[in-house]
Amino acid sequence: MAQYSGDSGPRLLESAQASQAQRLLIPDVLRGIAIVAMVIAHANPFLPELPWAAKFVTANLSDLASPLFALVMGMSAELVWRRGGRVGVTLLQQVIRGLFLIALGVWMATWGSWVDVILAYLGVTIILGAPILLARTPVVIGVTAVLLLISQPLVDLARTWTWVYTAPAPVADIMQWLFLGSHYRVLNLLPMFLIGALLIRHGLQRDRLLTVLAIAAPLAYVAWAVGQRLGGVQSGDYLDTLKDFGLVFAVYVIVVFAATARRDGVKRFWSPIFVPLVACGQVALSLYLLHVGLIALWNNANGRPTENFWPGWLVIVPGMILVGWLWWRFVGTGPVEWVMGWLTGRRKPLLRRR
Repeated sequence: MAQYSGDSGPRLLESAQASQAQRLLIPDVLRGIAIVAMVIAHANPFLPELPWAAKFVTANLSDLASPLFALVMGMSAELVWRRGGRVGVTLLQQVIRGLFLIALGVWMATWGSWVDVILAYLGVTIILGAPILLARTPVVIGVTAVLLLISQPLVDLARTWTWVYTAPAPVADIMQWLFLGSHYRVLNLLPMFLIGALLIRHGLQRDRLLTVLAIAAPLAYVAWAVGQRLGGVQSGDYLDTLKDFGLVFAVYVIVVFAATARRDGVKRFWSPIFVPLVACGQVALSLYLLHVGLIALWNNANGRPTENFWPGWLVIVPGMILVGWLWWRFVGTGPVEWVMGWLTGRRKPLLRRR
């Protein structure tokens, strides 16, 4: 597995190596890409008048963010199991983590932003997914395959359940999280969660599997594009899932190749790119809450802009990246991450050790 290692690169990356020696680089970078992609997608309403190419890039970043978050959550859950400890205690910690995300997501949904908050979906995903990781790898692979196979028929069936729309709040919310979300569904996020865990078990390395993923990623994306061109693709369809796979695997392959580079010149190229991504990845939950809160403040006061409002976009996109880097560099653990660690009994020091 690729870890923080090596003597080359900027001093900031060396500082990260010293202070977070036990963390894996690749999951942090992937989580950083996911939060940056999501921030860009959520800031898009500030720029309603963009050229087609910019809208195309933003749309793909929006589609990348949620499955990539699920993939990294699966990686993190597998790493938690590898640390050992009592099964019952670890399961309880994961349930508490999931409930915390659900509560936070439900609360944030009342803020009045234009963001479709994903946290509740991720909370249910980790509650359902963590116990599955106790099984052996062939079983996890089988469960993943079954979930992928039944995803489209089950989503189509759930959309015919008219009783859901008149059900009481807890039932309606759970059904929405599982099957009926307009942008996210646990049924589609859970396979990606399990694949993330399987990648950890396999090893984050250059090998034949990485080559297969590098070939499969563009083919999956092209299959979605052809289907979209011919007759349209609904969210939750097989082809929509293929697009998610294409985007996520493409990013995963690039990050693994970059993180496992041996040439000094390649390392020097990627190190300054990885530093802000690692920073944002380690405080991703706090950045998520912060940027949604700022968007809610703007939306409640002014509504969606009818023409490009660059100051709003600059605050949400480069502003959040800068805040994430500054907090990570000079403070340490994100405040929301610190609260989650306190609740689950896996406390992290708020201040970085000097």
